[in-house]
Amino acid sequence: MQAFPHSTTEATTAVVVPPSLALPVIESGFPRQLHPYWPRLQEKTRLWLLEKRLMPEDKVREYADSLRYTDLMAGYYTDAADEVLQAIADYSAWFFVWDDRHDRDIVHARAGDWRRLRHRLHTALDAPRHHLHHPDPLVAGFADSVLRLYGFLPGTWNQRFARHFHAVIEAYDREFDNRIQGYVPDVDEYLALRRLTFAHWIWTDLLEPSAGCELPDPVRKNPAYRRAALLSQEFAAWYNDLCSLPKEIAGDEVHNLGISLITHEGLSLGEAVDDLRRRVETCVDEFLEAESEALRFADALADGTVQGKEWSAAVRTCVGNMRNWFSSVYWFHHESGRYMVDSWADRSTPPYVTNEAAGEK
Repeated sequence: MQAFPHSTTEATTAVVVPPSLALPVIESGFPRQLHPYWPRLQEKTRLWLLEKRLMPEDKVREYADSLRYTDLMAGYYTDAADEVLQAIADYSAWFFVWDDRHDRDIVHARAGDWRRLRHRLHTALDAPRHHLHHPDPLVAGFADSVLRLYGFLPGTWNQRFARHFHAVIEAYDREFDNRIQGYVPDVDEYLALRRLTFAHWIWTDLLEPSAGCELPDPVRKNPAYRRAALLSQEFAAWYNDLCSLPKEIAGDEVHNLGISLITHEGLSLGEAVDDLRRRVETCVDEFLEAESEALRFADALADGTVQGKEWSAAVRTCVGNMRNWFSSVYWFHHESGRYMVDSWADRSTPPYVTNEAAGEK
C-alpha cells in the first residue's frame, strides 16, 4: 500500500528536508509504505510505554507520538501480521529508551549502573519469562518484548536472535568505554562496531517473523540475500550518522562516522558531511543492483516444491521490506523529534529523556 505523501500525523504540511540531507533518489524511487495497522499500533505502543513505566507519563503524553517510533516500524515491516508488528514496534520503542539510558549513564558517568544493566539484559535475553517483574522497568520491558518475539518462529530463530543481541549489548559496552574515555575509533573500527550498535542483524532477523517464515541458513546466508540485507542496514546507519552529527557534536559524543573522519582522516566538518553523503548515495546505488540479484535468487528457489515456493515467497517479502527500510529511515529522520535539535532548550539534553538513574535507585 503506497502511503502518505506528507506525514503520518493528522497535519497535512509537507516535510521540508534540508538540502544537505535531501536524497532525491529516495524521495522519487522509494515510495513510502505504511502498514494499515499503524494507527492502532501507535496507540498500543504508547500505552505499552506507560504500562511498563519506560517513560514518565508526562514524557509519553508530550513526546511519544512526535518521536515517531511506530512510524519507523510500520513503514518497514509492512507485510507483518498485526501481532508481529506490535511486538516489533514495542521492542523498537524499548530499544530507543535503552539507547537513551545508555547515553545518560555515559553523560553522568554512571559506570556501576551501566554494568549492572548490561549484566541484567544478558540474563533476561536468555530467560525473559523470569524477568517480567524485574524492579528495573527497562529490564522488565525488555523481557516482555523479547518473550513476545520468541513466540512466532521456532527455537532456532530465537537462539539466533539472542546470539545477535548479546553481541549488540557488548558493542554498547564498548561504546560506553570509548565515550567515557573520550576515545574516537578510527574509521574501520567504527564501521565494524556500528554494525553492532545499530543492530544490523537484529532488524534483518525480524524480517523473518514479518514474512511468517524462518529462512534456513543456506537461504539466509546466500550472498545475494545477505548483500541486499547489509546494504539496507548500512544505509540506515550512515544516514543516521549524517543526520545525528549536529546532535552528537553538541553532546560531545565520539561515536559517529563523521567524527571518526574528522579525527582520523583530517577532514573538515564540511568534508566529513560530503563523505557521509557519498557513502549513503553509494549504498542506494548498490542496493538497487543487489535487490535485483536477491529477487532472481528468490525466483530460483521456486523449484516446483511446496518448500521452495514458501522460501521464494518469504525471500521476496523480506527483500521488499529491505527496500521499505530506505524510505522509512529517511523520513523518520525528518519527522521524529529525536533529530530536531534546534528546538531543544539544551542541545546536549533531549527533552524526552530523564536524567535520573533507574532501577532500585
